[in-house]
Amino acid sequence: MKFSLSAKDIQRSYGTINDLHEGYTFHFLTKTRNMVKQSYQYIQGKFLAKGKGNMCTYPKDVPDCDNQSLQHFVSNSPWDHRPVLKHIQRDVTEAIGDENNGSIHVDECCFPKQGKDSVGVASQYCGRLGKVANCQVGVFLGYTKDSYRTIIDERLYMPKKWISDKKRRKKCGVPWFVRFKKKTGLAWEMIRQAKKKIPFSWIGMDSLYGRDSWLRNKIDKRDMTYIADIPCNLHVWLHKPKIGVPKRKKGRGRPPKRKQVLDDDSVRVDELKKRMSDDAWQKVFIRDTERRELWVNMVCLRVYPREDDGLPGKECWLIIREDPESGEVKYQYSNAPADTSIDQLAKMSGSRYWIERTFEDGKGIAGLADYQVRNWTGWHHHMTMTILAMLYLLLLTLQLGEKAEFLTVQDAKEILEVIMPKRKITREDVVEIIFEKHKRRLSARQSHHRRNK
Repeated sequence: MKFSLSAKDIQRSYGTINDLHEGYTFHFLTKTRNMVKQSYQYIQGKFLAKGKGNMCTYPKDVPDCDNQSLQHFVSNSPWDHRPVLKHIQRDVTEAIGDENNGSIHVDECCFPKQGKDSVGVASQYCGRLGKVANCQVGVFLGYTKDSYRTIIDERLYMPKKWISDKKRRKKCGVPWFVRFKKKTGLAWEMIRQAKKKIPFSWIGMDSLYGRDSWLRNKIDKRDMTYIADIPCNLHVWLHKPKIGVPKRKKGRGRPPKRKQVLDDDSVRVDELKKRMSDDAWQKVFIRDTERRELWVNMVCLRVYPREDDGLPGKECWLIIREDPESGEVKYQYSNAPADTSIDQLAKMSGSRYWIERTFEDGKGIAGLADYQVRNWTGWHHHMTMTILAMLYLLLLTLQLGEKAEFLTVQDAKEILEVIMPKRKITREDVVEIIFEKHKRRLSARQSHHRRNK
């Protein structure tokens, strides 16, 4: 084990974060106001908060900070989040970008909400709760290289009923040019933009996006490689089936015009797994874990996936993974070349784990899901500042990791919790904090009464 971390290294970490933020300050200068101080205080609040926190609780920990200025910075200030995200992507590329071992990953995160006034909120499937619930859905793009990972882009999913509701759009400040896009459309938009400037070798997707043949075909036509989780009930063909227009059955309606599969012997992927003989499986290394190396049983087959229109798609890999200890089975498609080794497919397959860890980092360490904003600007500002905070933790982990090889993102946050200056709470401060809480409670109660009327 390599460990030469010293107290001086820890103290220098605070200066490192200050220097990093200095490079972003010009994004928070507008024609009328300078929001640089508030931008740093918002980051500080995320690092100093223990447990759940938001801009209403950050002033308890951050010196010379108040809720009103943070509220304006996040919800109303006109700084543009898009240049900040592009800047973050450049820094991530410089830090861990790798065209051979780097990968980008599409995933979504759901945020349960009360009421119907928060932008994009609707009754829809919430993965966080595992059921249909009132929530917002964000589609995110992450970047991973080995165990290093972070989020680099985001989009807010807007359900159709929001797009047609002019009153709610105006109230939440949704720009006029925003139109309805499926989640897969938002994912493709981010992938297409990432392709221009970010080096990566493959694209990972969870099952919601991996099952969509439109998105997979878009990626394939641009000569990009994907590894896509899929549900166990998708059908594949082991041999390309015959396709044609079937003959009209005697006395049965109009003659068919659309092409169909004429000899459908497709099989569900979970049924295909049951047919595999013992010698078809190979034991392969996936990745290191905290306690052990993760080895799984894996079989890789060349198949023709059933597309959304029922016809066979382009031949691709079907990857079936089974963890011998937990019994968990994972199914994936990949358009990697036919001569790709099983070790490379295993490496790509295992990279999906790190984007899941990225969202754990975002929610548990950087406050991704902890916010009190309702409008379009506020949601995008909060997510951008969270992604920026995650970048700082990544860069700090890389720097200190040279002296402590097992350093984690959580360790980096704990370091900043100790060395960042904290607000000293006086008795007068306690009275002011409670007073502000009472004002917010009164405002919420009056707002509730107005809605009921």
